[in-house]
Amino acid sequence: MSFEEVVLKGLASDGGLYIPESIPSLPSGWESRWKNLSFSELAFEILSLYISASEIPPADLKDIINRTYSTFRTPETTPTVTLSEKENLYLLELFHGPTFAFEDVASQLLGNLFEYFLVRRNKGKAGIERHHLTIVGATSGDMGSAAIHGLCGKNDVSVFILHPKGRVSPVQEAQMTTVLDANVHNLAVEGTLDDCQDIVRALFADPEINSTLNLSTLNPINWAFFAQTTYYFHAYFTLLRNQSYDSQHQVRFVVPSGNFGNILAGYFAKRMGLPVSKLIIATNENDILDRFWKTGYYEKQAVRGTQAEDGIAADGANAHEAGVRETVSPAMDILVSSNFERLLWYLAYEFASKAGMDEQWTRQQAGQEVESWLKELKRKGGFGVHAEILESAKRDFESERVSDKQTLDTIKHFYTTGKYVLDPHSAIGVAASLRSMKRAAPAETHHIALATAHPAKFVNAVHLALKDEKSFILDTVLPPEFVGLEDRERRVTAVPQGAGWEGVREIVEQAVKEDLRGVR
Repeated sequence: MSFEEVVLKGLASDGGLYIPESIPSLPSGWESRWKNLSFSELAFEILSLYISASEIPPADLKDIINRTYSTFRTPETTPTVTLSEKENLYLLELFHGPTFAFEDVASQLLGNLFEYFLVRRNKGKAGIERHHLTIVGATSGDMGSAAIHGLCGKNDVSVFILHPKGRVSPVQEAQMTTVLDANVHNLAVEGTLDDCQDIVRALFADPEINSTLNLSTLNPINWAFFAQTTYYFHAYFTLLRNQSYDSQHQVRFVVPSGNFGNILAGYFAKRMGLPVSKLIIATNENDILDRFWKTGYYEKQAVRGTQAEDGIAADGANAHEAGVRETVSPAMDILVSSNFERLLWYLAYEFASKAGMDEQWTRQQAGQEVESWLKELKRKGGFGVHAEILESAKRDFESERVSDKQTLDTIKHFYTTGKYVLDPHSAIGVAASLRSMKRAAPAETHHIALATAHPAKFVNAVHLALKDEKSFILDTVLPPEFVGLEDRERRVTAVPQGAGWEGVREIVEQAVKEDLRGVR
């Protein structure tokens, strides 16, 4: 398939995820040639390795990239700041985009790619001849608002974002539902993010709606999430310019992980040739990923009953019988990581290649293995992998589980020692970094933790951590863009309880008809 087809489709008709035919290697002399490039220039070099000039001419790709990142609030786009010079601990700030979350890096680009391909496809066409895209995605908050702000008002696109009702923070919900553009549709679903993601996959598996509405999906499921590899390279080059860094030192990236897309972008960067010694998965108490790396078993296994303990209801925490533990970092309250199956394919492929068969057999075998695992996950609630596969996973990754108390303690520590205010998700990454230092001496290892969201998006958790600090004033972390946000007019559709994916299909089909007629 072409890059255009993969982007516009998003998710395969059988519910599977797309991966590239091959992971490109970095060109000769990449380090010296790229070290002084701006973020946009670096993004062009990296994306050009995946996107053929015959699909998007270089001048057009540069324009798409420049328009995408011109909306960010800082010239560095994703700056890397020092948290502790003594410990060689850094923070990669990914929240300077339009919606103050890391998803902006890929979602803003994806919106512009959608627009570019649709304008090209629809040139000279009118009415029903025009290619109209129906985009459906599930979010725990940040991805939804990033996608909406990347696509609102664009022609030939209808956007449907499913979020678990009452389980996103007030700021996240307001960022989504106060966008009143006619092509934007917010659907509030009873249940968890996993329920929302199941609905999205069911829609893509339905041949009827696929044949009539040209379904596509969003980051992190859409392959365009690979644009996030850019900030791993950008942070590395920032580190190279730091006087404390020596070429013999090791670099570890520590990533707060829920859906696994963010850290998977780091995996692709590492596979391309970025000198990363380890990628550290940092989970909250919904620790299915941490348990996999510790045991080799990927199991939903309820971590709590129907009563929420800890967590903050005002930030989106809500008990659910499915067993998702509600925490102070609600964007990571996920049982099944949607992007994890992409890594599973590479692990299965490596294991199958040891049989010495041809490439076609090896790829097919890897696909069958992943399909078998996912069926077992759906049927039994989990699966285990061969010991050799687990060892392969440990070669590139380590994992840490961070509790709510540890999260809040980390927020407090870095405010009291350096006046830096972390959001709870970023604090999980920093807490995991501190543990990683015990395995990798700070004198020889540099840790870069990813800050995935602005603290103002989760003010209740920040307040809980810092309420006893007299010098802390909550309003000081509130950006002007958030003032009065929750008081604005909203548009959201509540999905009736028990409606299932068929009920959502009816809502989508009716809304697209109205969009095409210009009813709204």
